[in-house]
Amino acid sequence: MADRKTGRIVRSLSGFYDVQTQQEIVTCRGRGHLRKGQEIPFTGDMVEITVEQGKGMVEKILPRKNRFIRPAVANIDALVVFASNVNPITEPFLIDRVAAIAGEQEVPVYICVNKCDLDPATDLVRIYRHAGFPVISASAVTGEGVDELRKLIRGKLTAFTGNTGVGKSSMLNALCPELSLATGAVSEKLGRGRHTTRHVELYPLGEDTYVADTPGFSSFDTEQMDVILKENLQYAFPDFAPFLGKCQFHDCSHRAEPSCAVRQAVEAGEIEKTRYESYLRLYEKSSQIKLWELK
Repeated sequence: MADRKTGRIVRSLSGFYDVQTQQEIVTCRGRGHLRKGQEIPFTGDMVEITVEQGKGMVEKILPRKNRFIRPAVANIDALVVFASNVNPITEPFLIDRVAAIAGEQEVPVYICVNKCDLDPATDLVRIYRHAGFPVISASAVTGEGVDELRKLIRGKLTAFTGNTGVGKSSMLNALCPELSLATGAVSEKLGRGRHTTRHVELYPLGEDTYVADTPGFSSFDTEQMDVILKENLQYAFPDFAPFLGKCQFHDCSHRAEPSCAVRQAVEAGEIEKTRYESYLRLYEKSSQIKLWELK
């Protein structure tokens, strides 16, 4: 007779799921009805499993509080977006798209500007502090910002995400040296890193703290991310909040309408120009979404 248990998926790789129960970690496959219903278990999911003769099956995904397509995680308490201004240089749009997706799901976003020993990334730090995000200037090499980040994520299930080569695994090693995660060199010519993390895995850091290290992404990969309806996009930018509802038109898209409070705030320097440019790019993408495609 199969033994039924509840646990959390701590690792997902090639259709296999490592589920942490109260007693042990059980490697499972997904039951067929999940695939037929197009329910894909994600790292971070709480699931019901059955274990029979040492083999585990994921039977049911329990209700989620959130879920992200890229990074492929669920039930997180916060998202740390890594960026750098040197080898590779992070385009603000990459940060803004991830932050907007998290913002729509009301998941707190922290910005960790890594490799500050090589370049302090003054503009990136200024932009996101001005936009209201907690920003940490850090270096996995020198240890700058490591303790600050550790305090910020303590007691939470946090996902690390960012473009390839920005140093997520290196920072995890700095937070917990015994992990000894593989890290990759960044190509000086291309300014891109190799994908050293190829799956999503939860790592325990003590004090009820867990971090999901996720594969890096490029500009192209953002096409595979979650979509936000254009009507909701303005609410995914927290720095727009003080100006919403103050435009001449109640349905203002903040693009070309007269007397737009958001555009006036951009012109006055109250909203960062790069943030507004990212909003326009995302609005254009959102305008191409057909509602029937989301069903």
